[in-house]
Amino acid sequence: MSTPRTLDPPSDILENPPPRRSGRSRRPRPQRLTWRRAIRRDWRLYTLVIAPLLFFAFFRYLPMVGNVIAFRRYEPGGSLFGQTWVGLHYFQLFWTDPTFWQVFTNTLIIGGLTLLFTFPVPIVLALLLNEVRTSSLKRFVQSVSYLPHFLSIVVVAAVIMQLLSDNGAVNQALHAVGHAPITFLQEPGWFRQIYVSSEVWQTAGWGTILYLAALTTIDSQLYEQARIDGANRWQQTWHVTLPGIRPTMMTLLILNIGTFMAVGFEKILLLYNPLTYPTADVISTYLFRVGVVSGSFSYAAAIGLFESVIGLTLVIGANTLSRRLMGASLW
Repeated sequence: MSTPRTLDPPSDILENPPPRRSGRSRRPRPQRLTWRRAIRRDWRLYTLVIAPLLFFAFFRYLPMVGNVIAFRRYEPGGSLFGQTWVGLHYFQLFWTDPTFWQVFTNTLIIGGLTLLFTFPVPIVLALLLNEVRTSSLKRFVQSVSYLPHFLSIVVVAAVIMQLLSDNGAVNQALHAVGHAPITFLQEPGWFRQIYVSSEVWQTAGWGTILYLAALTTIDSQLYEQARIDGANRWQQTWHVTLPGIRPTMMTLLILNIGTFMAVGFEKILLLYNPLTYPTADVISTYLFRVGVVSGSFSYAAAIGLFESVIGLTLVIGANTLSRRLMGASLW
């Protein structure tokens, strides 16, 4: 009995089998989004960036060209970039000037005290407000605390002078308890306390808003897990709340360190006087008197460039240290 003969498939079919058809069709690969396509697609949004870019270009970066007069002798009415090249002559002048080093020391002291007190106060106030359960009381404290931020520096200085004058409310209260009046605004020893306390009063509320916004991003399940583990309110704050707002804390700390040398020029200029120069005169006010009042623009430009280099070094150093220790940084 013969077996049935099977037909072998052609060799070309074995070598090149037909592709299998699946039930799903392949999706087309999305095209890569280039910067030209992004601008063409979202050009309305990019037009909103034009005004800030022009502002920074004309009022921040373009004036940097004027730093060249720190190395050239500039005279009002002459060339915009100075007449003759003098190199580091003006830097040597303020390096050997005892008045500059007194002003530099005042800047470090006032800037350090300002950073020491103005940075932690908003954090503490935000943590306290976060524990308040009465919404009306919480809104009232928020409104009262951040209202001074919107006051003009001139108004704040006027309020301080009215309160601390010889016939002001503070001296009247001291007189009521039998204490002799104190000339707060004429004594050098009181200026730093006045300035730092006014800065805390004016900036604490605004910083509190930023930290309260950061507190809302913390997952509530973390607090529930901490309560299950037996953590009390202080332990929850230490192990959940503070790590949750740590990126915001480090960002604001780096920004505050960047403005460490640029202590509030307007407020000091309005509050100080020749009697308080030994403790109140800082680099910014010294630059104003030397550059604008006295007309030594090249000398003032050299001091300003020196201050800017120190500020840039502080920002880079603080950012690097924060990235290595905390894992959070600006860049």
